[in-house]
Amino acid sequence: MEQYRTDAFIARPLHSWLYPLKVAYVPGPAHPLLERVVRGLLERFRQRGHYVLEEPAPDTEVLLTTARFEEPLSWRQALLFTARRRFRLQRTPTLFTLVHILPDAFQRAMERLRRALARPAPEPADFHFAGLAPQACQVLYEQGKRAGPILALERVVQAQAKSIRSVLVVGDEEVEEAYVFDLAGAHPRLSGAGFSAFCDELALRMATYACTHEVTEHQTIGEPIPREIWDELRTPAAMARAARELGRRSFFTDMVRISDLVEVPYIEDAVARQYSEGCFATWEPALNALITTITGSARPINKDEITENDLAVIVGLRPDGRGALVREVAGKENSPPSSEAVELLLMDRDLPRIRLGSEWGDWEEVPVARSKLHGHRGVAAFDPAVVEFVPLDEAYYYFPVSCATQAQAEGIRRAFARSEALRRPEDPRQVVFTILPGHGAVIVEKWAAGKAPFQLIWEYIDDGRLVIESRIPQGPFRFVPGADGRMYISAEQF
Repeated sequence: MEQYRTDAFIARPLHSWLYPLKVAYVPGPAHPLLERVVRGLLERFRQRGHYVLEEPAPDTEVLLTTARFEEPLSWRQALLFTARRRFRLQRTPTLFTLVHILPDAFQRAMERLRRALARPAPEPADFHFAGLAPQACQVLYEQGKRAGPILALERVVQAQAKSIRSVLVVGDEEVEEAYVFDLAGAHPRLSGAGFSAFCDELALRMATYACTHEVTEHQTIGEPIPREIWDELRTPAAMARAARELGRRSFFTDMVRISDLVEVPYIEDAVARQYSEGCFATWEPALNALITTITGSARPINKDEITENDLAVIVGLRPDGRGALVREVAGKENSPPSSEAVELLLMDRDLPRIRLGSEWGDWEEVPVARSKLHGHRGVAAFDPAVVEFVPLDEAYYYFPVSCATQAQAEGIRRAFARSEALRRPEDPRQVVFTILPGHGAVIVEKWAAGKAPFQLIWEYIDDGRLVIESRIPQGPFRFVPGADGRMYISAEQF
């Protein structure tokens, strides 16, 4: 693979796995500022060693296009649905849509949403935007309550542009700022000060997204687990209890259903019908396997109230790393595991296994991390006496990656491999976490006698040793000591 150039413009750490991409631009609704930004982006792609094509070729990996706020595209025009057939592409490329909005229009939209979110319940008229489904008000209200008016506006922009990866460019003759949107709800702000640096950072963010690949090609192996063995396990009931306990603490946000935002036929051909808000898993010694929630992309699932049909059994990882190895269970519905299945199991690779005491039964060694919780929530504070924070590699704070990708799984693995609490099982800290900028938190608990799976986590939440919040940092952050002995998050962007 050719060398990727890292010697210009942005003096920030880059991911080592970036590689040259084939990039093409397909003009959409125009504005002079968007045209200037596109020219700047294409120039930065060239200078970074990418291949900028005159028109899409069969092996194109990235498509750029444009749109304007409040001018919704028909799905028949949207490249998300038409690019592969229209340009006879070998695969679906990563699409980025630059959406223009004037500064005054941006401020009006934000203020309108801010007032709407201040109401005790959604008022449909407050959330009427061109091109959105009549029932979109509930989704916009819930998303706005989660992260403020910018997240509600993000969903409006994505629905109108028919593009998940949208960049809202605010400005008239010059770029004032831009917001980079994705499926999970990330919305980092890029300053327009210094046009060359702005274009370089945006190009690097796009390349980071496009150079990753999903690890959701899960494979079923072996004979189904006999029903009588499954019925003897305590873990399925413990997972259902954990769902209720976490639900009572409002850990999981509501699922986003695409059809509630915009009416598009055949949506599943381009993107999942719905987007689930997190997953969780715990180790089952009797199966020597991880029992996890299923993917919400397969069918709607309420993570607050699950049944055995919402669980899957992961017994390993594919040799090529592109997904998990799964065993089905006889006599129940079997759906694919969570899209984060690989990261949940991969993090054990560099961590010790331990032998449990006699109170657990006569089992072989188990992973030191008992239960794992991935949610689109942030952590406001924690007690360092019993909770450990582990950082990601620095590049992830400036150039975040997509969910369900190999890059995210590797980033999480490397973060938890640094954990002193997990590497030394005798360490008194029982809970360990990291935060993925623009995405959410991954929280792990160790084995504790007399505790159900996830009980340590929800008890720590209850007594303030782990403070969960809806805000998620959109870039670099740090934890600073508070007067009460806890560590508090500090970030420039939430």
